Amino acid sequence: MDNFLDHMPVLSRGRHRNPKRGACFMELASYLAGERWSDHPACTHPLLAALARLVNDNTADDNRGKLIGLVPSIIGLSGDDLRLDARIALRCATTALPVSAAERQLALAVSVLAAEEMLCRLDGGPAGRLSERSRWAMAQVPHAAEQARRFSKAARITEKGFRRYAAPNAVQLSVVGIVQACIPDPDALLRELLTAAIADCAELVHGRTPARAPATGQVPAARGSSVTGEAPAPAPRPART
Repeated sequence: MDNFLDHMPVLSRGRHRNPKRGACFMELASYLAGERWSDHPACTHPLLAALARLVNDNTADDNRGKLIGLVPSIIGLSGDDLRLDARIALRCATTALPVSAAERQLALAVSVLAAEEMLCRLDGGPAGRLSERSRWAMAQVPHAAEQARRFSKAARITEKGFRRYAAPNAVQLSVVGIVQACIPDPDALLRELLTAAIADCAELVHGRTPARAPATGQVPAARGSSVTGEAPAPAPRPART
């Protein structure tokens, strides 16, 4: 195994022309899956792959190697089920909402409600139903949550619009919110988010019970609350297309 790892591409930020120049998370997945070298391999759902690229690119160089153990688990998680998009978007938004700066909370709260609405529609559940995790996340930002509920009553998203715009925007905004949050270790939260999103997708694709993501302990206060003194995190890396 050690000899095999010696020949593995090294995880680094951005695209790479070939394995000798390194690999991002999804390029390494394409390599392990036996696909053509690409950061958009067919072996992984596009939105989950987008999350993995964002986490890879916005994790510090010293911590990126901690992601490598997740790469095999993302292979084979693909499909056209819109619930995959909704579960990924919901996981991202509920993770980022309690820690994000005040100016991002409304958009994230809207993302939570949109993802929950889509899941209710697809599963035939009652309108307005929220999961326990979503209720908890919304309760951490009551003002933004109330604004989001008023906005969502006046807007109805289509399934096509959710897949093309709302879900990808939720993922992008969530990663930005975590990277810029005043929390001690945004890299750890990004890693936990990707771990949980992979588990959510595995449950849908393979029928496996998702593994419990590592506990983060008490959720830090969002920036703009009474907690101050934390240095702002570096600007997030833009998403690759």
